[in-house]
Amino acid sequence: MKCAGIGPGDVVVDVGAGTGRLTAELARVARHVVAIELDPGLASALRGRWANVEVVAGDAASVPLPPEPFRVVANLPFARTTDLLHKLLDDPETPLVRADLIVEWAVALKHGVPWPSSLNGVLWGAFYEVGVVRRLPRSAFQPPPLVDAGVLVFRRRTEPLVPPELADAYHRFVATAFRRGIRSVLGARAFAALGTRVVAARDLDAHQWATLFLRRASLRDATSTRRRG
Repeated sequence: MKCAGIGPGDVVVDVGAGTGRLTAELARVARHVVAIELDPGLASALRGRWANVEVVAGDAASVPLPPEPFRVVANLPFARTTDLLHKLLDDPETPLVRADLIVEWAVALKHGVPWPSSLNGVLWGAFYEVGVVRRLPRSAFQPPPLVDAGVLVFRRRTEPLVPPELADAYHRFVATAFRRGIRSVLGARAFAALGTRVVAARDLDAHQWATLFLRRASLRDATSTRRRG
């Protein structure tokens, strides 16, 4: 809890609460904890143990998230990591402030480094700063998993790289480039201006993608204005 910086005013979501080891620590320091657990038996055993814990039995990928600003501290089920990251991060309007997530070490490295980029990393990176803060050997868990883990942290940017109201257009822009190539969204001249070192979508980080998108949007607006004039 000390590394995550949870305080007495925080609303915190614990995804995959299990037997409540992490839930208990969160309940000690947070104002309100939402403990989500898929197994109905485990969820039932958690209810009533802490006055400030709301237990929700269900699939975390479909359970509604808090409507107020909230934090997430969770040991994500490794088999569900991708689904749960999409749930937390896809919609920039979700009032997630920060997520401290234990994930497989390979997943932590994939998302925690700015380059080479991935489609999801670019999209999420427009609204969150991402980093790996710890490596956790498999021996630190009981029972131990088959692979080591890491703590992956997403912090909401004070100033997003892309305005939230343009998130859908940005998604289409980046997804098309990753699917069909950068030239397909920029055109030959703009692509050539990037330089010979850029040959694939993964060569650009989240900052560079946001800059390209906003520059193209600005040029389109200027062209549209001239045509109307």
